[in-house]
Amino acid sequence: MSEKTVVVGLSGGVDSSVAALLLKQQGYRVTGLFMKNWEDDDDDAHCATRQDLIDVMSVADVLGIDVEVVNFAAEYRERVFAEFLDEYRAGRTPNPDVLCNSEIKFRAFLDHALALGADGIATGHYAEVRENDGRHQLLKAGDGNKDQSYFLYRLGQAQLARTLFPLARLNKREVRKIAADAGLHVALKKDSTGICFIGERPFKAFLARYLPPQKGEIRRFDDDRLLGEHDGLMYHTLGQRKGLGIGGQAENSSGAHEAWFVAGKDIARNVLYVVQGHDHPALLRDRLIARRLSWIAGEAPRPHWVYAAKPRYRSEDAPCALASVDDASCTLDFAQPQWALTPGQSVVLYEGRVCLGGGIIESAENIAEKRKAA
Repeated sequence: MSEKTVVVGLSGGVDSSVAALLLKQQGYRVTGLFMKNWEDDDDDAHCATRQDLIDVMSVADVLGIDVEVVNFAAEYRERVFAEFLDEYRAGRTPNPDVLCNSEIKFRAFLDHALALGADGIATGHYAEVRENDGRHQLLKAGDGNKDQSYFLYRLGQAQLARTLFPLARLNKREVRKIAADAGLHVALKKDSTGICFIGERPFKAFLARYLPPQKGEIRRFDDDRLLGEHDGLMYHTLGQRKGLGIGGQAENSSGAHEAWFVAGKDIARNVLYVVQGHDHPALLRDRLIARRLSWIAGEAPRPHWVYAAKPRYRSEDAPCALASVDDASCTLDFAQPQWALTPGQSVVLYEGRVCLGGGIIESAENIAEKRKAA
């Protein structure tokens, strides 16, 4: 039995609720903390904050724990949302959940908990922390379908040393059963999806409130033929199929009807380039350069070693070589071309179950094709 005090980040969902329950059963002194991170339009039409807080209080009542409500909206706007907008202005596609974890959930929240005298924090993330030779490692969760280590790759040693992930070895079905057996009404609550401050609203409409439309041309990548007009490069991302406004499918040079996909952006000319077909060569790249690196061990892994990488959350682990790495950037060469490597997204490096860290994709190219051409 532990006598340590842990502050659990409660969101109102089943995962964080079960995390708190398990820690209490293990003998920890548990306190809940509910974070309010968004205020711009916190109405019931798009934001579930009010209902989430009601659910948190109900769970806390069953568990017999206290809950503190903390407003991190100013920190969120300064550390997360400002960069979110800057990235879109630059034509990239950011992942704010990664930044929210490193800056809010495991920094502002952790600092607040330690100031209260807690020994550490816990969340309902599906990941695992392990100590190895005096250092803390971040591991994939036991449930590969729910693993969230991708979103946590920017955590450092100081953060991991103070963090518990009680759901590390559980799958979602087991978590819901534990909640139901304990009488928690959130046992069957639907998982939240998307970015927390956007909710269920149309993403383009939300972004347009902060980044006004800037109309430009849509051109075909293969021959530069004009196809239509876009409202702004920031509203589109590589690999996007829907919402282009140029028809769902069109006949290609071979006479087949294939869908259009975003394949590139010319920022200087404000031109959006599209191609036909999911497997068009323009969407495939086998090398990427990443910057703004973050390594969990505090130092970069060895180059020229075979690793696996996730260039997006739901992608399969892709075998790759860390071709070069320094303080500013790293280069990854993939064994097989990857689809729609997107500037602004995170690429996360793994060695087995161990998450090594990663960075933000800056650019990508197809070196195999260049070698053939040479």
